[in-house]
Amino acid sequence: MIAGKTNKLSSALLKLTLAFNSSPGRLFALRMTVSMALLSIPFIIAGKPFYGVTLALGALAAGLSETDDHPRGRIKALSLTVISFFVSSFAVGLLNNHPFWLGAGFILSTILFILLGGTGERYRAITFGSILIGIYAMLGIEISPAWYWQAVLLPAGALFHGLLTLILMYRKPFRLLDEQMSNGFINLSAYLEKKSGLFPSNIKDQQPINQELALLNINVVNSLEKIKDVLNSYDRELKRPEQLRPYLQRFMVLQSLHERAASSHEKHDKLSGEAGSSEVMSAMGEMLRQLSYATRQVGEKMLTGTNYQHPLALELISKAIDEKLKTMDAEKAQALLLLHHNLDRSQQALKYLDNAEEGSAVPRLRKDERNPFQRFKALLTFEHPRMRYAIRLSMSFLIGFFIERYFQLDKGAWVMLTSLFVSQITYSETRRRLFQRLLGTASGVVLGVILLQVFTNTAAQVLMMLGSAFAFFYWVRSRYSVAVVFITTFVISAFNLISKDAGLHIMVPRLIDTVIGASIAFIVIRLLWPGWQFRRMPGLISKALLKNMDYLRAITNEYNVHTEDDLEYRIARREAHLADNELALAWNSMRLEPKSKQMSMQQAFTLTYLNHALLSHISALGAHRETSTPDLNEIRTVSNRVMEGLKEAGHYSETEQLGFASDLTVLLNDLQEQLSASESGLQKQRLRLLYNIAGTTDKIVREIQA
Repeated sequence: MIAGKTNKLSSALLKLTLAFNSSPGRLFALRMTVSMALLSIPFIIAGKPFYGVTLALGALAAGLSETDDHPRGRIKALSLTVISFFVSSFAVGLLNNHPFWLGAGFILSTILFILLGGTGERYRAITFGSILIGIYAMLGIEISPAWYWQAVLLPAGALFHGLLTLILMYRKPFRLLDEQMSNGFINLSAYLEKKSGLFPSNIKDQQPINQELALLNINVVNSLEKIKDVLNSYDRELKRPEQLRPYLQRFMVLQSLHERAASSHEKHDKLSGEAGSSEVMSAMGEMLRQLSYATRQVGEKMLTGTNYQHPLALELISKAIDEKLKTMDAEKAQALLLLHHNLDRSQQALKYLDNAEEGSAVPRLRKDERNPFQRFKALLTFEHPRMRYAIRLSMSFLIGFFIERYFQLDKGAWVMLTSLFVSQITYSETRRRLFQRLLGTASGVVLGVILLQVFTNTAAQVLMMLGSAFAFFYWVRSRYSVAVVFITTFVISAFNLISKDAGLHIMVPRLIDTVIGASIAFIVIRLLWPGWQFRRMPGLISKALLKNMDYLRAITNEYNVHTEDDLEYRIARREAHLADNELALAWNSMRLEPKSKQMSMQQAFTLTYLNHALLSHISALGAHRETSTPDLNEIRTVSNRVMEGLKEAGHYSETEQLGFASDLTVLLNDLQEQLSASESGLQKQRLRLLYNIAGTTDKIVREIQA
């Protein structure tokens, strides 16, 4: 009987452990909640709630300031965090009775912190936390037993949380890499799942799917960037870099899978409508769904530390498609052969995910060779978005600080706290955050009133505070509007613990201050460098076209001389995708701007769509670069003509000062004749890819000319 209960308990604990290990969000929220509980509960029991809650706030700010570093890098980051938290909170306490110097120091330090944050991801998180701690210190100064206590408690809470995190990290030093790599595979899984909707499809279905794919592609490319940064961080700290070999190899596989996933070989509606092709297209759609499932499994298995098992269904579907293609008319099967080859190579890459040769070269990663001073110097121009953001945020703080002091607002520092979270680098993101903050705060106040009627004693309110903290940290990285609801209930319960019924009394001031702070942030960005997207579009289109040109050139070079370490090729591919992402985000942001600023909306959409289509066709050519080709000169000739067209279109879209010397009509007619004369085989497949690239480039040129 006892043994049975023990087994049930062990099984329950195992399931609970897996539930947290398989979800980085849950694990992060649990770690933060435990840290805050250990800091606050002893002091609350001892009747000193101010000390406990202030320590917990220090831990909260430290959690929001965490950097994606190797444990040794985290030690350096923690040292900087504690020092900067001390300086911010000490300055607030020291200057609280000198409003002019407090305001001037806070405004100037905000500009400095934001610019320092632009020199690297590590500094960005720490400097944000330092500004946050300064505002927390302003909120708590009135109830602090002495002016210096917050300068002791807030950094101490951050230090405690940082040390607890380091202890956990040294137990699993590669956990952060596992999480980032897992996120990359899971984002790719979502992309593959959405792309399966194109197999088969008609023209009407394709536009919304392609729009969603462009946005999902942003998530995948951002994940790849994040993984690269974390790999570089670990590489700097590890004494034996070969420990990174398995992660580097998986990173290369992930990049290859993404290139294949992003590639487009032929118009899907054309293939779907042909007699005999529809069945194969449906099978390919199912294969994409199975690839989506497999990549998600890779991501989830990395989190739980278990081995990936390749789905047998993938191989069976691939073989079935291969058999079907052999029975089809060669001409009809032609366009489907490369598609199947692409999908089969993807499933083979997953099947042999960790079977790379031990002696193979460790791939290099691109690193920013500039030192911190050079990166900081690059920000010192009013044209840089980071400098503009720093000035806008400091201006919001200046207005908020003046309103707080002039009108003697109760807890008026919440005006600046709201401005900090609402102010973003772009107008569209600021507008989105404004509505999320207002709706979340209002919902949190209503929920807080209800919960305080239920949780009436101290123990219950401690549970309410910690439960709110867990929910906040669980949602803060994925759904900000939900996170705001729970940070509001956290604040209400925390104040109620410090002083009876104080949580209820602060709800109206919090709502008023939130509306004021959000309004200030919105008005400031509306007036100061709103950065309307129609003004940015010509430069972004130019950049995207020129980066696609560089990507095509890199592919041509790879066909000429295939290298083991294709760093230059990967850099060109990465920059083409980043430029495409920037263009897609700009168009998406334009939709949230005032109607009067949505100039050339349709043309911007058309060029964004065509650029993404061009990138997909170029990716298809790149995905097949390992296959030998009988006629390299044909690829080089077509690529050179296309690159000339892209270069002219890129320069003209931004300057409108140059004409178009290149006409791709002759090239397209020539390729069409070659396609008609060619027999089925590798050469015809390659010609089809080149024709798609040239055809899409021609559409872009004509659109820009129009």
